[in-house]
Amino acid sequence: MVVLKKNDLKVWQRRDRKAQFKIWASWLFGAAIFMWSWQQISEVTTWFFVWDAPRIAADIGSRAMPPRWEYLSTLWRPLWDTLNIATLGTVLALLMAVPIAFMAARNTTPSTLFVRPFALLVIVSTRSINSLIWALLLVAIIGPGVFAGLIAIGIRSIGFCAKLLYEAIEEIDYTQVEAITATGASRWQVMTYGIVPQIMPAFAGIAIFRWDINLRESTVLGLVGAGGIGLQLQGSLNTLAWSQVSLILVVILAAVVVSEAVSAKARGAII
Repeated sequence: MVVLKKNDLKVWQRRDRKAQFKIWASWLFGAAIFMWSWQQISEVTTWFFVWDAPRIAADIGSRAMPPRWEYLSTLWRPLWDTLNIATLGTVLALLMAVPIAFMAARNTTPSTLFVRPFALLVIVSTRSINSLIWALLLVAIIGPGVFAGLIAIGIRSIGFCAKLLYEAIEEIDYTQVEAITATGASRWQVMTYGIVPQIMPAFAGIAIFRWDINLRESTVLGLVGAGGIGLQLQGSLNTLAWSQVSLILVVILAAVVVSEAVSAKARGAII
């Protein structure tokens, strides 16, 4: 806020000329970037298909309704595989995330110079790559199937679980640790009785939350050959069986709603 004098009267102005010029220049630059980006997108877009999209969507919707309910008996096994991928992948991730979290936390790491940077690198690298990409790589390495999807979900979840867990470790009440240390307890006893009990609620919440996320992600891993109900979805899409596609989408939606209710109930009971 600046004050300008005009005819010996004080005039209040929100910004001076230089600040106002910077704001207008920023808007102009942003508009130029937007127009350039829109031009680049327009050059590689076939607008005929864009304008025809409502008609195509209506045609597919008419073919997808009603869902083919008799196909439901075929989906129970793939749905069970999806549940196994999410559950076992979460367990695998937690088994690897716990030691990594203790190595990444400043108050528990054996070395802030070597061990902690390595743990942080693992956390960042596993979180930065999507589970579909992990699944695509693992299908090429170990072949298609549920096992590839399980490993992909597990690797993808390590960074998420370890990051939240090591932040919870760093936020513990250190007076309890000091009290146990004063009794002459060893490093492992301090960790077992002073740190672990404080982070167990956070650990349980992280595990349930990640399982809920993994169930959603595992429904689409079959699109790249990693098993589960996504494999049935890919097959139905390839054969243009739209009534089967709509049924699979209904089943996936129901599974996600149930998992959300279960996870919310479990988190409420823990917290």
